Amino acid sequence: MRLSPKNILDQLVSFPTVSRDTNLPLVDWVASYLKSHGIEPHIWPDPDQPHKAAVFAHVGPWEEGAVVMSGHTDVVPIDGQPWDTDPFVVTERDGKYFGRGTCDMKGFDALAIWALVEAQYAGIKRPLQLALSFDEEVGCTGAPPMIQAMQKVLPKGSAVIVGEPSTMQAVTGHKGGFGYDTHIVGFEVHSSIMHTGVNAIMEAAPLINWANEQNAQNRTAKPTDIAAMFDPPWTTVHVGMIDGGTAHNITAKDCWFMMDFRTVPGQQKAGWRDAYFEQVRAVEARMKAVHPEARIDVSENFSIPGLAPEQDGEAEALVRSLTGDNASHVVSYGTEAGQFQEAGYSAVICGPGDIAQAHQPNEFITIEQFNAGHAFMEKLVERLKN
Repeated sequence: MRLSPKNILDQLVSFPTVSRDTNLPLVDWVASYLKSHGIEPHIWPDPDQPHKAAVFAHVGPWEEGAVVMSGHTDVVPIDGQPWDTDPFVVTERDGKYFGRGTCDMKGFDALAIWALVEAQYAGIKRPLQLALSFDEEVGCTGAPPMIQAMQKVLPKGSAVIVGEPSTMQAVTGHKGGFGYDTHIVGFEVHSSIMHTGVNAIMEAAPLINWANEQNAQNRTAKPTDIAAMFDPPWTTVHVGMIDGGTAHNITAKDCWFMMDFRTVPGQQKAGWRDAYFEQVRAVEARMKAVHPEARIDVSENFSIPGLAPEQDGEAEALVRSLTGDNASHVVSYGTEAGQFQEAGYSAVICGPGDIAQAHQPNEFITIEQFNAGHAFMEKLVERLKN
């Protein structure tokens, strides 16, 4: 039985694939549904996380040059959010489909699965591929190994459409992102003799202030032409969470935070990494001068390459021809598009829904946007027949 996009969306949302939990029931359902239509699914289980897997498939001629529809299966948590409906049941109301992931990005996933099945029966002349990853919401860590696995068993595609919510506009660039978990290890003494100890929280302060200083400098610098396309048009340095200490009258032994960078295209990760590590080593040296056991441990938490606008990009041209959108659009958040581009694919972002609804309580996609995505997929399948 060929399900409608809405039927598929109902199924996908029913699986609570929060990033910290398994996505295997969803993957198994997708694989079973594709098999029922004569499509061979390929499941790539993460060897480091047996409860996670990617699924991908190919229809049409067994040759290179496929259009690849890329989505992720994980969603953000609902913890502490005041939902008016069951977040794992699609609820239609006021011209909207409510549910966790309806916008980000199971709406696109449902449409992509529908299109792959339709393409199977349409006799397409150019191949179409589906690629559904995991752990996008925790740093886009699931896509790179999935892309490697795809290239071992499928003919390599050439144009990738990453279906993050863009209100069906062609987004051709996004910032890169990377973050460093930073653990400052101090030395505990009573606060009355704090000069003999090392307060990890207070030693974190110069590093966090360094982030403020970098933002101030970046804000006032003249942006490059590419950077000027973004909002804000500069690289941002950010600390969003901090933890540490045991009592107000003890110098904190530990302090943890993550230093988060969002770089504009043209600025290299290595330069910002080296600049941050230089600051870390300077603070650590001052700490060790007080007590030799004090230290700072830094490890990479995530790294997402930016998506650079392409000159005569194949994916961009395809999406523009199907949507009629000829305006320039870039975003400041990261996606898996940069990872596909880094792996040698032409990539563009285009999907139904508004990113403003992503991660929100009562997340929704408008029915109008979902239908616009459906019309896009119909045009795509028709294009691949010629």
